[in-house]
Amino acid sequence: ILYKSATLYLKYLRQISKLSDEIELRLRQSMKNQELLQILELQKGLTYFNASLRSNGAVLDKLLRLRSNNNTQHIIKMFEEDEDLLEDVIIENQQAKEMVEMHSKILSRMADTFASIISNNLNLVMKFLASITIILAIPTMISSFFGMNVPVPFAEEPFAFLYISLIAIGIASSCAYFLWHKNMF
Repeated sequence: ILYKSATLYLKYLRQISKLSDEIELRLRQSMKNQELLQILELQKGLTYFNASLRSNGAVLDKLLRLRSNNNTQHIIKMFEEDEDLLEDVIIENQQAKEMVEMHSKILSRMADTFASIISNNLNLVMKFLASITIILAIPTMISSFFGMNVPVPFAEEPFAFLYISLIAIGIASSCAYFLWHKNMF
């Protein structure tokens, strides 16, 4: 029974590994929270696996100690094949425990990496939106200045609207060029 238990853990660990690979592929394309939440669920499952493997390891070690103790050998009767099988199960359990820890670290690092990528993408979007806001603020500011009820330049000119529009477009374009040169787009 214990041998089947250890091999079942390894089977489920392979399934978890496949699932994490699939989630990683989806994360590379979509960058949504759903995939990060699925990674969290896998990490939670691995935590439960690790706890149960530790408990199984303690039981297996206790069986091995009881068998090796001369005072308790008569309580637990084992044949040579049983001892070999117990040692195999202990090795399988240890391997499963190491694989769980390894997969847990991989999932943790993968979640951290993709969270950083999502954060970086958000920063890029915010930088772009800030640049657009700056560029759109310039014509608004210029038109607001010339819309005041005070004496302003070009007040008596018949083509004042055209001049002011060209000035606003020129300043906004030069600001856009400057921001583009600073990689803000």
